Amino acid sequence: MKTTRPKRERALLVSATPKRGRLLWNPRDSLDELAELARTAGAEVVERVSQRVPRPTQEYVGKGKLEEIKRLCEELDIDTVICDDELTPTQQRNLENALAYNGDPDPARKVIDRTALILDVFASRARTREGRLQVELAQQEYLLPRLAGQWSHLDRLRGGSGGGAGGGIGTRGPGETQIETDRRLVRGGIQRLKKDLENVRRHRRLHRSKRSSNGLPVVSLVGYTNAGKSTLLNRMTHAGVMAENLMFSTLDPVTRRIELPSGQPVLLTDTVGFIHKLPTTLIAAFRATLEEISESSLILHVVDVTHRNAPEQVTVVESILEDMGMTEVPTVMALNKSDLLQLRPGRPGSEDGRAEYLDQIGAGPSEAVLISALTGDGITDLLELIQSQLADTAALLVDADAYLAPAGA
Repeated sequence: MKTTRPKRERALLVSATPKRGRLLWNPRDSLDELAELARTAGAEVVERVSQRVPRPTQEYVGKGKLEEIKRLCEELDIDTVICDDELTPTQQRNLENALAYNGDPDPARKVIDRTALILDVFASRARTREGRLQVELAQQEYLLPRLAGQWSHLDRLRGGSGGGAGGGIGTRGPGETQIETDRRLVRGGIQRLKKDLENVRRHRRLHRSKRSSNGLPVVSLVGYTNAGKSTLLNRMTHAGVMAENLMFSTLDPVTRRIELPSGQPVLLTDTVGFIHKLPTTLIAAFRATLEEISESSLILHVVDVTHRNAPEQVTVVESILEDMGMTEVPTVMALNKSDLLQLRPGRPGSEDGRAEYLDQIGAGPSEAVLISALTGDGITDLLELIQSQLADTAALLVDADAYLAPAGA
């Protein structure tokens, strides 16, 4: 019986890292993450290749490694080559030419980079109009400098015969004309999307001002993708948000009301997950969503403490928050997936084991709590920590108002 399911693309992953300088991320671990992204996008990862290079090359990797990749593509029937960095338009075009099927550039073997892969995953996850607008804007801004590569077949045709100025009558000019037409269309689309997203930002500001007038504190969930933010939101609020063991299982922000142990109501907002080498186009496109974090009373940073790269993931999230100018918002950590931990020393959940994990990620005992969003362990402790931090923040604001108030007021 024949299957109607589409054939999964066979992917080869490629990593080129500099020989000099300290790397935040081990290349092997970065390729593991790239493989998970590829799986989320529906590809089958067949092989991986990595290289340390002294300096960036026009083909992303050295000539010897490129020959190895060409051989693997032929032997393993590779459909798509995925590079673990954002390629320049020149690098992508050179790789596509070098890896073409039997030297024939049409059809070419697909070459994409980490940015394009992340954008593809985001596009498949966007459910709301806002999410789709944000992803489309990021895709268009990524595409704009790469449009010339879409017309490389005309470049080859123009230089293919006759020598001198080009390849004959009818082959001079149309390529450039079409490129400029496409650029105008893409630029026009970008302006339209930015205008639509500005309306979204205005709508969000209106909602935030209404929330502020109600005086309810806002706690924003942030964290590395697949850390368990949506599962935690569901545990604390019964929100019914989709939570899967896949990267970026939800992109669209969800806000729900909860009560702290004291009975104080609080708004809890889930936001988009972060990732290593997050494209700048995505950060810019999701500005309307990420502004929710800057307006928060407290950031709740969810960390998957079972992941071997948990310290690096914490560094990535903190770095992105710093780049967005959000370091002034008070933060607490939820060290998630404690049900999967085998803490050493001591038994699971023990204080000495907890201290070991706090030390690994650089968090103090008053800033973090060990939880399981899946089983509910530690949620009460987390709510009490949120309550304590919000009370401290409120006290600081009262003290600041008193200090700044004019004499005799």
